[in-house]
Amino acid sequence: MRRTVILAVVAALGVGLLAGCAEDGEETAGGSAGDGGGGKGRTTITVGVFGAFGLKEAGLYDEYMKLNKHIEIKQTSIERNENYYPQLLTHLGTGSGLADIQAVEVNNIAEITATQADKLVDLGGTEGVSKDAFLPWKWAQATSRDGKTVGLGTDIGPQGICYRKDLFAKAGLPTDREAVGRLWAGDWDKYLAAGRQFKAKAPKGTAFVDSASGIMAAVTGSSAKRFYDENGEVVYKTNPAVKEAWDVAAAFATEGLTGRLQQFTPAWDQGYANGTFATVSCPAWMLGYIQDKSGAAGKGKWDVAPAPKPSNWGGSFLIVPKAGRNTTEAAKLAAWLTAPDQQAKLFEKRGSFPSAKAAYALPAVSGATHDYFGGAPIGEIFSRAAEGIPVTIVGPKDLVIAQNLADIGMLQVDQKGRSSEEGWKAAVKAIDNALDQ
Repeated sequence: MRRTVILAVVAALGVGLLAGCAEDGEETAGGSAGDGGGGKGRTTITVGVFGAFGLKEAGLYDEYMKLNKHIEIKQTSIERNENYYPQLLTHLGTGSGLADIQAVEVNNIAEITATQADKLVDLGGTEGVSKDAFLPWKWAQATSRDGKTVGLGTDIGPQGICYRKDLFAKAGLPTDREAVGRLWAGDWDKYLAAGRQFKAKAPKGTAFVDSASGIMAAVTGSSAKRFYDENGEVVYKTNPAVKEAWDVAAAFATEGLTGRLQQFTPAWDQGYANGTFATVSCPAWMLGYIQDKSGAAGKGKWDVAPAPKPSNWGGSFLIVPKAGRNTTEAAKLAAWLTAPDQQAKLFEKRGSFPSAKAAYALPAVSGATHDYFGGAPIGEIFSRAAEGIPVTIVGPKDLVIAQNLADIGMLQVDQKGRSSEEGWKAAVKAIDNALDQ
């Protein structure tokens, strides 16, 4: 489940840090209990997360405890979301074994909101929480039909296009990021056309993009309606937006514009190291990953331009179960952790892009640049993308549908030479079987 794993990646702006660095088990923020926790009169707030979520690593727990001497924060981390999430559902079902605050990955928030809202604190009215501080589409994702906001957004994954300036120059394409952005502004088909231009003069052994599946994910991420409609019905088979994403991605594959790689595999990592592809759809959190895998040799060769259309890939939420021991204090902590100031600090220290739009005017975000990517104004680029992302309908089995479209369907077209029709039929069959279980 590569996409779920990588959504737990919190990539630092300076160095790439893979999710899963945290070991399963209990952690006390700031070190051992003897370093300042567990004293008489203190209230312990437990936080359950997956992977190296970033809140502890960015020092936010320590800062909160300094501001609130009566609070001690303990975190439990399970390395992989596919292990974490089923446990969370089980604990919510039994009303036991829950942390005071639990993290929820974006692909799971629709199911949580639709089926577990009665077991969660409505955080919309918590002191310090302002609906207007968040992006409307992010707020909507964790708000139930009866108006309860059961999750507060932490980060999001607005996308740009990361590209190799050296390969663009050799292929006769512009290298200035504004000129590059104009190549495909407003239309994914223009991105395909740029790929054809690149192929005509491409350096030997290079491809325009890494993978067809990455293209498909980026295109679907720019649509309000993808796999479900507003009534909760599965509509991916008939949705024109999904059809467009599939057709564009399949064209990249069948026209030989991809490196025929599968994302988040050793071969993909090696492609970065060897400079074998010129572009990749990159959310903000992926910049550190690219830097890590491309290494020192790639510094100054990579840059970032806006994507053809605003698109999102990734993000998480914090929820407060009613069964927790300290719901009032937990809600206050969740509100503080997701406030604009703290989200800006998380971006500055860990590369997690804020879901609170009020953070975009703060210097840590608005003035953010990335030396590895030629000084690209990443705060400006990703803020603009974030504000243009539509309010996306998220369904309970979005991840199942997306994974099968990519790994069962499009991968066959990209790597095995199957036709677009054959790949689509294989994906639909797999999805139908998965949804029937």
